[in-house]
Amino acid sequence: MTRFAPILGWLQRRAENFIALMLAAMFLTFLLQILFRYILALPVTYTNWTVEFVSIAWLWGILFGYAFVVRDSDIIRLDIVYNGLPLGARRVLDVATGLICAAILAYTLPKCWDYVQFMRIERTPALRIPYNYVFAIYIAFAVAVIIRSLLNVWGAIRGTGSRYVTPIHPEGHDYD
Repeated sequence: MTRFAPILGWLQRRAENFIALMLAAMFLTFLLQILFRYILALPVTYTNWTVEFVSIAWLWGILFGYAFVVRDSDIIRLDIVYNGLPLGARRVLDVATGLICAAILAYTLPKCWDYVQFMRIERTPALRIPYNYVFAIYIAFAVAVIIRSLLNVWGAIRGTGSRYVTPIHPEGHDYD
């Protein structure tokens, strides 16, 4: 794995760049929409594409971001009960939840793929983008979450990872 660390690091930075560009494009489009509506007083029909673009960019940003940018340590968890359990019970819970999540997404993946393929016949109203391009990010998201869940299961079985090596103390959280 260390041999691929530079490549993975480079890909991680490019994914972060993509999300940053998407957020910048959404913000600029939002400002353009304000310009059209409130400063130029043009009808809403001139700004339909902006609403559509921001909606699609938001969808892609959320799913792409979780699949390729957010690290496991960045995920917010409601872990009050989890942290009160002994280490062995936490590992069992991680195995169970990881397998359930991976199984549900793997089970639904073929039907989602069929839906994405079916939607190539429809286009978005303003930008005329085929809907299969809009929804294709879900397939990448589902595959990435399946892989992430199975990696978490493997880490829980082996007892490796930061959750199992260092003891978790509520006092260790930084609430400032």
